[in-house]
Amino acid sequence: MSASAESNDGPMGDGTVSAERHGEVLLVEVDDGKANAFSVPMLAALDAQIDTAEADDDIKAVVIAGNDRAFFAGFDLNVIRGGDRAAMTELVTAGGAMVRRAYGSSVPVVAACTGHAVAAGALLLLGCDHRVGPDAPVKIGLNEVAIALTLPDWAMTIAKERLSRRHLQRCVANARLLDGSGAVEAGYLDEAVSADAVVDRALEVAAELAETLDARAYAGTVRALRGDVLAAMDASVERDRGTRR
Repeated sequence: MSASAESNDGPMGDGTVSAERHGEVLLVEVDDGKANAFSVPMLAALDAQIDTAEADDDIKAVVIAGNDRAFFAGFDLNVIRGGDRAAMTELVTAGGAMVRRAYGSSVPVVAACTGHAVAAGALLLLGCDHRVGPDAPVKIGLNEVAIALTLPDWAMTIAKERLSRRHLQRCVANARLLDGSGAVEAGYLDEAVSADAVVDRALEVAAELAETLDARAYAGTVRALRGDVLAAMDASVERDRGTRR
């Protein structure tokens, strides 16, 4: 941690999600000691950190970073394949709400993709303003079709919005996983740097956004620019939630 950073544990209280201030940027780091598979508590903790950023006028950008192994590995497959449909729906809709939250946040959200980002991890990349990843043989992409799963409507919506049209077929229907440079070309990432520079570069980008963007104008522009996509994602998440009622 830099001398200027202020640290606090995330609301999970177990060290999985933590946050520290770097000037006007909130760095949120996630490390479950494994591959950062999404769980409902983890997603709630991430959501709470964005709450914190949006409620604090002194925070003007957020960076979300994974651990040395992965950004996020996707949903916990023990839940997805566990046979409890209600639990599966709760997890998937929480993931959809989180991706939508990042894409609709009133402060810019920058991804520090520190390693692999597959399935829901790749979808979170699509929900961030700027994505910095490693120029390395990591695996980034939507592999759902290869593991006998179908993307929910909210995921299809953000994929169509953010991925390169030229790569959409192979990224979604053909479940191709890409390395860092391939992920830039396809639209999962905006830039690929050396693996040890990912977090620092993401913080640099976030600090520049914090300094140069007017907060009120940014929030209003996000509502206008992304409103249709956000509304479609909201409707999809609510439909899916309704299936477990």
